[in-house]
Amino acid sequence: MTLLKALVLFAPPAVVVLATLEAFILSRVRREKYNWWAYWASLADLAGREYIVKLFLSFSIVAPLIGLAWRHRLFTVPLDTGLAMAALLIGQEFCYYWFHRASHRMRWFWATHAVHHSSNQFNLAAAYRFGWTGGWSGTAIFYVPMAWLGFEPRAVFTMLFFNLLYQFWLHVDWVPKLGPLEWVLNTPSHHRVHHAANADYLDANYGGVLIVFDRLFSTFVAERADLPCRYGLVHPLTTNNPLRIGFHEWVNLGRDLWHADSWRERAAMIVGPPGDRPTRKEPLLLPAE
Repeated sequence: MTLLKALVLFAPPAVVVLATLEAFILSRVRREKYNWWAYWASLADLAGREYIVKLFLSFSIVAPLIGLAWRHRLFTVPLDTGLAMAALLIGQEFCYYWFHRASHRMRWFWATHAVHHSSNQFNLAAAYRFGWTGGWSGTAIFYVPMAWLGFEPRAVFTMLFFNLLYQFWLHVDWVPKLGPLEWVLNTPSHHRVHHAANADYLDANYGGVLIVFDRLFSTFVAERADLPCRYGLVHPLTTNNPLRIGFHEWVNLGRDLWHADSWRERAAMIVGPPGDRPTRKEPLLLPAE
């Protein structure tokens, strides 16, 4: 078994063990209020994704497009030097930034990503809530340019795996700011802002491993001592039912599409930001003659 296969195999149980350890320390040692029902909901989300979706429903609607881009690639980048690996890391991080930003600003992608933000507590158990519809909704489309430029798709998604694994430890509210590292890396402080539902913190800090693209594209917001983070969705989701957590935004989107007045309105709703609703115009009442 290769090291990579071992990491992929043992990463899910490892993160669950660490999240459970944190839960016991927070609830039993520090005597903090810990939502164990939310813990079990996150575990159900992970188990469903790893042992049902991946085994029986694993497909991506973008896979043919990635294959097409790779077959017609402009170059072939051999990943046998440190410079090439750095280019892979930065390129993947750039694509991840735009995927993550779109997942907050386009309702179609938000329907899946909302699952990750649905926990009203910020802890390691919330880190592996990702939902089950990422492959079906086409989130991998943001990595097509990497294949077209000559990065082998398997290498791109392996780097994405490490990106997400790095982000696991960011989901804590007990790690303080990390000094100069805050300028370059995504840190727990930056990620607390990203998960906050406060109006001043919304739609910020989309980076995975790095925070440099947020600084470059003006989406960086620093955590403030005078403004504690309120976690969860803008309109908090109170259920711990894994099915409702996983599909509530798809249900909401479907309902709004059904009630829309035109196909143009439906298209705008799909690509528009979360929270948008059709503008209802009351009929014009003419005065009686």
